[in-house]
Amino acid sequence: MILPIVAYGDPVLRKETEVITKQYPKLDVLLNNMFETMYQARGIGLAAPQVGASVRLFIVDATPFEDDEDLSEEEQKFVSTFKRVFINARILDESGDEWAFNEGCLSIPDVREDVFRQPDIVIEYEDENFKKHKETFSGIVARIIQHEYDHIEGILFTDKLSPLKKRLIKSKLANISKGNVSIDYRMKFPNVKKKR
Repeated sequence: MILPIVAYGDPVLRKETEVITKQYPKLDVLLNNMFETMYQARGIGLAAPQVGASVRLFIVDATPFEDDEDLSEEEQKFVSTFKRVFINARILDESGDEWAFNEGCLSIPDVREDVFRQPDIVIEYEDENFKKHKETFSGIVARIIQHEYDHIEGILFTDKLSPLKKRLIKSKLANISKGNVSIDYRMKFPNVKKKR
């Protein structure tokens, strides 16, 4: 089932998320719905708070980057099969020289800005079967993970912008929260009673 994506301004995007246990009700249904929702909106990642669930869960599918000419052949091969579920994730380390990449977010449509992040991460997480993993990721995959991880920490990519950039997009963000944005996927706006 395609779920409405929560828009900028909704308090759920700023809440501290809760740890998930094996007893979490209908986790498989939530995961299927999240993947379906993400694909319908043409996203590459989606965090549970973006569909209204304040839990430590996000999904990533980097396969749209497999034909990216800016990636090395090795990176293209890696992203071509990179699809993961991250439960109760914790980034243990971020390293390397920060690099800029133009990021967007399904909860903040029509806003894209350069965000600086470190290229290498070490992350601990559980998969959909609650098997524990500790892995190192680099480049575009690390960036997608960092962006989605921020969501479970109550952080949005717009928080990482300079004060000037934040001022320049302030009215756009206000319009998004009111539903004054053109989109082709379902959204739930905090300052509008009806769903789109």
